This record gives sequence, C-alpha cells and structure tokens, in this order.
Amino acid sequence: MNTFDFVCKLEKEIDKYYNIKMLNKIFILILLFFLSSCGYEAIHSKKKMNNFNFSISELNFSGDRRVNLKIKEKLNIYTSTKKNKSFILKVSTSTEKIVLAKDAAGDPTNFKSTIKINVQILTENSFEQNFQVIENFNYNNVINKFELTRYEREIIDNLTETAVDKLIFRLSNI
Repeated sequence: MNTFDFVCKLEKEIDKYYNIKMLNKIFILILLFFLSSCGYEAIHSKKKMNNFNFSISELNFSGDRRVNLKIKEKLNIYTSTKKNKSFILKVSTSTEKIVLAKDAAGDPTNFKSTIKINVQILTENSFEQNFQVIENFNYNNVINKFELTRYEREIIDNLTETAVDKLIFRLSNI
C-alpha cells in the first residue's frame, strides 16, 4: 500500500465522519423545529387571562399558610387588571391528614389528605355567594419519613392547584 492509497482511504474516512456529523446536525435542527412549534402554552398565562371576564379587587386569607400562598400566587394575575366583574374574595383554608388503615403492629399504612377551601365572594353591588371546594387524595405510607413529608407537601400543592383551577372556573361563570 503506497502513500497515495493511504491518503485516499483516510480522506474517505474523514468524509464519512463529516457526513455523519452533518446528519446529526440536520436531525437536531429538525427535532428542534418540531418541538418548538408544538403549540405549548401555559394554562393560566397572561394571554389566557384575557379570556376571563372578571378581576379580583381584594383577596383576604385565613387558615393554612402554605395553601394560602399557593392560592395567592395563582390568583395574583387576576388582581392586576380591571374587568367588567370585580370580586372581593374571602378565602378560608384547612388541610387534614387522616389515617385510613393500620397494619397488625398499629403503624399506619394508608393516609388521606384533604384540603378544604371556603370562598366568600362579594361583588361591587353587594351580591354575596359562598361555596366550598374540597379535594382529597389517598396514598400509602413510606418508610422514610423525610420522603413521606416531601410527598405530602407535593400532594397538598397539587390539590391546591386543582382547587384553584375549579375556583377560577367558578368565578368566570358568575
């Protein structure tokens, strides 16, 4: 094998390498194109907020602090603009953890977390309406208590988000 053949063979290998590299780049570009145009949009974005015909002029909270902060975070975008209907909300929250089942030794095996949100809605023309949103979730005990506490926080956060979505839907239908 002479030097010329070796150089030709080396050039062919280099061409293969660059072709594979170019195909990878094209594949990544096509993938990014399809993923960027999938139409994802946040459910409660500021654009979507314009579809609702209400605003919240005042929010008052009592009860569970963590749940109240989550509710306030989700309802804050409705306080910034004024719409046709303006509400004053008085929100009272509570959380509860119940043991559903125990094993033979008396240790809990199943739990039920419940979140209750009582809402009093006042409008500018003194119309008053009360309603309650109750969300609950059953789950199994975890041996690691740190993991159990973290899991319970996640459950409460998820239940709160579901309840707030129901609250927003209810306010939009008044």
